[in-house]
Amino acid sequence: MMTIKKIAASAWHKGARAHLGLYVALGLCIAPAARATDLIEAWQAAWQNDRELAVARAAHGAAQPRRDQAAALWRPGVAMTASAGVASSDTEMRGAQFSAPGMGQSNGVDFGTSVHGGTATRIALQASQPLYNPERRAQQQQLALQADMDDWQWRAAQQAAMLRTAQRYLDLAVAQEALRVLDGQLDAVQKAATEAQDRFDMGAAPITAVHEARAQRANLEAQRLAAQADLDVKRRQLADATGLPAASLDARLPAAAWAGAAQALAVWQEQADAGNPGIRLQQLAADVARAEADKHRAAASARVELVAQAAQDRLSGSGDFGGGARNKDTRAMLGVQLTVPLYTGGYRSAKEEESLAQWNQAQAQLDATREQVGRQVHAAWLGLQAGAQRVQALQEALAASLARQDATRTGYEVGHRTLLDVLHADNDTAATRLALAQARSALLLHRLQLAQLAGQLDEAVLRQASQALAGAP
Repeated sequence: MMTIKKIAASAWHKGARAHLGLYVALGLCIAPAARATDLIEAWQAAWQNDRELAVARAAHGAAQPRRDQAAALWRPGVAMTASAGVASSDTEMRGAQFSAPGMGQSNGVDFGTSVHGGTATRIALQASQPLYNPERRAQQQQLALQADMDDWQWRAAQQAAMLRTAQRYLDLAVAQEALRVLDGQLDAVQKAATEAQDRFDMGAAPITAVHEARAQRANLEAQRLAAQADLDVKRRQLADATGLPAASLDARLPAAAWAGAAQALAVWQEQADAGNPGIRLQQLAADVARAEADKHRAAASARVELVAQAAQDRLSGSGDFGGGARNKDTRAMLGVQLTVPLYTGGYRSAKEEESLAQWNQAQAQLDATREQVGRQVHAAWLGLQAGAQRVQALQEALAASLARQDATRTGYEVGHRTLLDVLHADNDTAATRLALAQARSALLLHRLQLAQLAGQLDEAVLRQASQALAGAP
């Protein structure tokens, strides 16, 4: 019986290297999908389907109407008034001069008119052109600033949508890689478990090797269930944002370094201070608050307008002097009108104080936003620098893990290592491979975050990122 075991063990040793090499090759080389989804393709689909971007697009529609309102504030205004109703009127005039054909001229004449419950009509046309109106000028400035805020909010929403799409795309790519690595490990462990069982049956290996392989397989199966669920969630997130069928989504991992030149932290800080949408929005908000305070200054209360008016009033009916009375009054005027509020009960001064307090708040918020963006730029820049070094270290670690894996496998074949040692080496290699994929994705994302913080994230930058993906043309 011992002779048979020795013969079987010898035969197993001769073919073990080839078998285990095949297992690892099968485990780590899982065929990708037939066609990967491009990052630019995902963004172009998200441009049409992303719900958050659709909300921002609708909000941006208010920008041009605000500019139209601002322009209209200094154009002439024309109004017509017409009315009809029942009215009474009594007029009395003394010391008037009266003349009529054939009757000569009389001085010191008294006369009057009287209509009770008569029919009254009035029609008036008025046109006005502002000449001097500080309050309206401040209102015009506010509308223009608010339109600029709409533009910056739209720009910020586009850049946020780009970064969000890239984040979801890379999350999907990493989730796919995690599942591929686990599938490879499972395949290798399954074959190792079968090999251990066969070897045990021949008496060439202890039962512990079989138990170790089975335990590792059970652990990997549990991990695979979690990885599959995570992949489904990541795929659904990208599918919802892009409107593309979830089953067709297959993201690519970064494989190359960013093509753009590296910039110093001070350069990024300067660019962010000048172009960050959040800073620009807060600056505009402070300007709007300042204009609101200007609108309520005492000096802004007076206004001068060029006014043209034409009106006609008619009243007919019966009164104290008999029936058939009919009065008509026609007036026209062209001139300049000055309006100066003399007393508002303290409302204007209180409103000015409130507006100044809000302006101070906006200024403080602007300083806080600048500080926050500065920290974010610093963190993203450090992530970019450390990320590049981490990728390099993980590449070296992967090469070392592969060498260790091969050495451990060789030791197992000659009896110097256990199956558990082989499984641990395989796990370390798989973990390093996945960590490298995550590090490359994080590095690419840090670069996109820097571009967004500087207000420079656009489709051209996204195309540069796409060139760094595996299989990019």
